[in-house]
Amino acid sequence: MRTDIDLPLVVDRTTPVPLVVQIGDQLREAMRSGALKAGERLPSSRALAGLLGVSRTVVTDAFQQLYAEGWLDGRHGSGTYVAASGDGAATGREAAVQGWTRREHAPTEDDPVAREPVPDRDAAGVVDLRPGRPWVFGYDPAAWRRAWRSAGEIAPADRPDPYGHAELRELLAEHLRRARAVPTGPRNVMVTRGTGNGLDLIAATLVRPGARAGVEEPGYRVARNVFAARGAEIVPCPVDGQGVVVEALPDDLEVLYTTPAHQYPVGGRLSIPRRERLLAWARRTGAIVVEDDYDAEFRYDVAPLPALHGMDPERVVLLGTLSKSLSPDVGLGWLVASEALLAAVARRRDELGDRTPGPVQKAVATLLERGDLDRHLRRMRLEYARRRAAIVEALGPLVQGDTAGLHVMIELPEPVVPDLVKRAEDRGVLLDTTERHHHGPPRVHGLVLGYGYASLADVKRGCAVIRDLL
Repeated sequence: MRTDIDLPLVVDRTTPVPLVVQIGDQLREAMRSGALKAGERLPSSRALAGLLGVSRTVVTDAFQQLYAEGWLDGRHGSGTYVAASGDGAATGREAAVQGWTRREHAPTEDDPVAREPVPDRDAAGVVDLRPGRPWVFGYDPAAWRRAWRSAGEIAPADRPDPYGHAELRELLAEHLRRARAVPTGPRNVMVTRGTGNGLDLIAATLVRPGARAGVEEPGYRVARNVFAARGAEIVPCPVDGQGVVVEALPDDLEVLYTTPAHQYPVGGRLSIPRRERLLAWARRTGAIVVEDDYDAEFRYDVAPLPALHGMDPERVVLLGTLSKSLSPDVGLGWLVASEALLAAVARRRDELGDRTPGPVQKAVATLLERGDLDRHLRRMRLEYARRRAAIVEALGPLVQGDTAGLHVMIELPEPVVPDLVKRAEDRGVLLDTTERHHHGPPRVHGLVLGYGYASLADVKRGCAVIRDLL
């Protein structure tokens, strides 16, 4: 059958493939091949559902996944369009910021958040909205005790394996296949002590003194520090609301660190078309891409996009950690790479005498094997989704990067930020700014609001203070 954009779409009810997946796959392929061009308007979900003989929910869900991947662009009041270059549309955030600073979106008496009293510092305590910490009290105490009892049952190893315990590597590979669509096995997985440790092992293996290492700007300070400590020349690589800007990457980088699932701190997600261009760049230049998959477990609009590593296991090294999903105190993460590269990392790790403690590995293996970690993640998704919704409700058009993770960003005019942070602290609310996440002179100004550590009530109180000050 054909739609009003002259695009053939077929649904087959005789196959086990869900209708949502069928429609999404066909539209995605049409955009990738050029049959659907940038800026072209799609039929409404209602019209397309009628033409295909499916429910409107099926079409809406297919559209939503394509929005999340960056293929589609919604324009208020005018429909759904193929995104320019597959990267989505501009957000119009500058207008939103100007409107709020002119008080056009000021709280009203009918707003329940606005009516909530501003916290008194001495009475209510300090509200900490700085990013970087999860809510460690969300775990199941019984599961936690059971995991550590099992850790006490293992005997010390004569010579610890630099790759990590075989049992845990198998369980992590299964977890990554199920949760992150990473087609990997235990031979490609190394157990680390967290993201920083994984980064250092990669840097120690790949980075020679003077090598040029690309890091997102603004971006994760630890990545800059790790590569610099190994003698690399740090190359700031610009990002926008869709993640790292591929066209701005120089061709002489030997390694690039990126956060495609939820860019830190701006919060953008790397769309599928841009991921494809990034991998094409890596193949052409020979660079290794280090993918930090932090916060990927927490997504609030659609299922998480597949990890970049799954699209090219030879060129991409995947890093993950339990510091956000469980607790920084656990001190365990993973590094996934090709067998050849992982073997080189293991040799270098052996030279450095670096290991992940055996009891920690056994405890995490128990959490994975019994399904306790999966249950914990499901509970925390619901809890963090409530906090994220409270921020979006309170601060509306200012919020960006809210579709995943444990933080959002609010871009503001540069002169506003220092005074806002000081006045918020005077009222018992601790805030982080974008400035400290830059390698050079800051070009993005605003707040980075973390909601992993503060309770739902504290999030609401903190946002009420921010709204009042704005």
